[in-house]
Amino acid sequence: MKKLTIIVVLLLAFKMHGQQDPQYTQYMYNMNIVNPAYAGSKENLSFGLLYRNQWTKIDGGPETGTFFGHTPIGNNLGLGLSLISDHIGPVTETNAYVDLSYTLKLGGEHRLAFGVKAGATFHDIGLTSLDVVDPTDAFFSQDVNEVTPNVGAGLFYYTDKYYVSLSAPNLLSSVHLDANGYKIGSETQHYFLSGGYVFDISPNTELKPSVMVKSAFDAPTSFDVNLNARFFKKFEIGASYRLDDSFSGLVNFAITPSVRIGYAYDAITSDIKEYAPASHEIMLLFDLNFPKRVSRSPRYF
Repeated sequence: MKKLTIIVVLLLAFKMHGQQDPQYTQYMYNMNIVNPAYAGSKENLSFGLLYRNQWTKIDGGPETGTFFGHTPIGNNLGLGLSLISDHIGPVTETNAYVDLSYTLKLGGEHRLAFGVKAGATFHDIGLTSLDVVDPTDAFFSQDVNEVTPNVGAGLFYYTDKYYVSLSAPNLLSSVHLDANGYKIGSETQHYFLSGGYVFDISPNTELKPSVMVKSAFDAPTSFDVNLNARFFKKFEIGASYRLDDSFSGLVNFAITPSVRIGYAYDAITSDIKEYAPASHEIMLLFDLNFPKRVSRSPRYF
């Protein structure tokens, strides 16, 4: 019984510490999730749905469902919303956050946005639903439910050709999920730095390299590098590498001028590849233009 308890504790600790923030391969399409300053930057109503199935052959492996959206309100303000449901084993974590941004126009197409986000994370651990050898074990006698409020902040500098993003979506630290005497979770600050550039190769072809670095003081640094090619403003194909974790392929297609669908496949390269060789991610993205509003710059991120 002690061995099973230890396994569950390790699983929960992995979820609540190592996998605290859901990771995305198509991060360049939903940046307001990690940076509130991105809200409103596209000058239209933009929202999307994303589903990620990580480590597909592991029973109870991470699954993430995400809704994200943002829009400008007035000339300088932006408003955003993100809802994330992250599930691994008996743990369900639901994040609900609202973003607010303010943009300074620096001349020409240069803009600098400041953003804040606020919301809460709802933690649920279904210990009573587990099939255990000893049903009388006190560790599994009740479920664990907690709510953790948090705030975040970010900066987003961009033009029509490139961007630089710096953010900390969780500024408050806390220790939570005390399950029958086991301290099995912690909320720590993660810092995100990303950037991208659009190269015009021809009138119908653009190259879009981008990078993202995710770091915390007490966790390994995650580094993503990505290269996408866009053709006729309709179809994108790309490749990505996450350091010591995976190689990925991405495709993205404009069904209509306002609707895009995307897919990413991750080939795992870390030690877990023997048990879970792949992850899958699918996204549906909507960009709705406001009447009488003209976008001042062609945005590709």
